[in-house]
Amino acid sequence: MSEEILINITPMETRVAVVENGVLQEVYIERTRRRGIVGNIYKGKVVRVLPGMQAAFVDIGLERAAFIHAADVVPADRPNGAEVESISSLLHEGQSLIVQVTKEPIGTKGARLTTHLSIPSRYLVYMPHTPHTGVSQRIEDESERDRLRQIVESAAPDGETEGVSKQGGFIIRTAAEGFGEEEILADTHFLYRLWRAVERRCKGAKNKTIIYEDLPLFMRTMRDFVRPEIEKIRIDSRENHAKLKEFVQEFVPSLESKVEYYPGERPIFDLYGVEDEIQKALGRKVQLKSGGYLVIDQTEAMTTIDVNTGAFVGHRNLEETIFKTNLEAATAIVRQLRLRNLGGIIILDFIDMEDPEHQRQVLRLLEKNLERDHAKTKLTGVTELGLVQMTRKRTRESLEQVMCEPCPTCEARGTLKTPETVCYEIFREILREERAYGSDTYLVLASQPVVDRLLDEESASVADLELFINKTIKFQVETFYSQEQFDIVLL
Repeated sequence: MSEEILINITPMETRVAVVENGVLQEVYIERTRRRGIVGNIYKGKVVRVLPGMQAAFVDIGLERAAFIHAADVVPADRPNGAEVESISSLLHEGQSLIVQVTKEPIGTKGARLTTHLSIPSRYLVYMPHTPHTGVSQRIEDESERDRLRQIVESAAPDGETEGVSKQGGFIIRTAAEGFGEEEILADTHFLYRLWRAVERRCKGAKNKTIIYEDLPLFMRTMRDFVRPEIEKIRIDSRENHAKLKEFVQEFVPSLESKVEYYPGERPIFDLYGVEDEIQKALGRKVQLKSGGYLVIDQTEAMTTIDVNTGAFVGHRNLEETIFKTNLEAATAIVRQLRLRNLGGIIILDFIDMEDPEHQRQVLRLLEKNLERDHAKTKLTGVTELGLVQMTRKRTRESLEQVMCEPCPTCEARGTLKTPETVCYEIFREILREERAYGSDTYLVLASQPVVDRLLDEESASVADLELFINKTIKFQVETFYSQEQFDIVLL
């Protein structure tokens, strides 16, 4: 299987696409003014304790107070089955607390926190307060698991980190499989030094300040998503290509030959058809090659995916038509889960199959495809109603939540792209026009909210773009344009 990672970087946002056999499978978006915060460590202040919910709200300096449950406050080495202490005995209002974000703020919900801190590197995750060594379940070879565990357990802080406690523990990541003692030990010493620096910052930090911030998206990609089967990592920013090469040389030297700078005139996402796939992923309906289709509905409580035969009539009989549609849907569903980053409870409504063997084959194919998913998933069997229930771990917003907002016209029954998203589309379109045709001046026709944002919050980005292309950009409000509609006029 051919796999590539594409990295598109502009001053406004970073986007990463995972492409398998020429087909987009996953996309990650990080905007400069709204970076993801999962993995960040803060010194927070407890603002409210809720005994009835066994939880508390902690102010870490975000727009909304974050949420922490009692189970995420008690010591990590609490015996299994032991009763969780009352939140009132663990925390009190006004208390300072070192916490780590485990889930992004999503919708109306604040960030989710824990005091069980962990810091990742390429091969390991260091847990300073957890005296335990674990191994990724994806490393199946028992002898390899034992070898890696012995290497990590024999590691000790080096001379630069004598003050670091040896009581912490590690989780050995899937990426460590097959690597030697030298690389693993180098990771342990790096994490020990990093934790020592975090401890020093904790002592002098004020409440509601950040102590440790995770790497930017394009570097996290190298650490978290790159597997041995990845053939190329292509990035379209010369400056960040140099930074990425330095990072790879220091931490993942085996990948250095795979990192390439893409200098092409055509945007890298356009070259691979990623832009079109992203637009399709914002719709409810997904067409299957056979003529069938999926209908995906995302709600706050769960996501439902309905499978339909559509225009597919088959060649033999109804049962065979249904079976083939469900097999194709099983592969398409997993791709959509990854591409849209759908999480939480997911209900799959396959077309009813009378043959039990057909049901088993569809479930087996679904399970096989889920093995390639980075997110943790759990799949149940078919219910009495013929539904397949599953869960997928949710740590960040879905693609729709990142790129869209509730539509005021339809009273939140649907969504449309935010003015911010439309602004970035306008910037990219201007760059395309400049490369293809060139013009002395560009006139942007757009709706009032989009033009307002271009002249206010995005004014610095507009100035940067004008400087970059050495051309003037003007704006004009078109009253009858929808929020997503715009035109670029060459003057």
